[in-house]
Amino acid sequence: MLSRYLQNALGDLRDLIAFSEKDIEDIIEAKHDSQFERRALKDEKLKSFEQKKAMIDHEISKLMTANPNVALPELLNDEQHTLLDELKTELGRLRTVNQRYAKLVVGVSAFYNSLLERVVPTEMQGYNKVASKEASFLEVRA
Repeated sequence: MLSRYLQNALGDLRDLIAFSEKDIEDIIEAKHDSQFERRALKDEKLKSFEQKKAMIDHEISKLMTANPNVALPELLNDEQHTLLDELKTELGRLRTVNQRYAKLVVGVSAFYNSLLERVVPTEMQGYNKVASKEASFLEVRA
């Protein structure tokens, strides 16, 4: 049972990595709509991974409870050790891909915010940003 949960969790993790890599491609090409459309799929896959991780934790806990005098590495077979190593590797890979994506998101966000600031200058009034009076070119005349 544990091996199956590990395999399924790896599948979810690899799907999440693929989604993030596609997001990187799309943000570079300014295809923002496809990123937003993919968001629900990513959320669903993340929930699935979290559920499988909880099942893995539960199965390991059951093994340890049933065999309290045996160390965990001795309770797992070779396939399970291999799957756990792959899971660790893929988690590291997801972290790296998400860091790259986050850097791109911050860059794009800074660009759009600076562009917006040029089009509609704002000033701080207390803790609120409000459009300054210098943004008169946006004035509507009836």
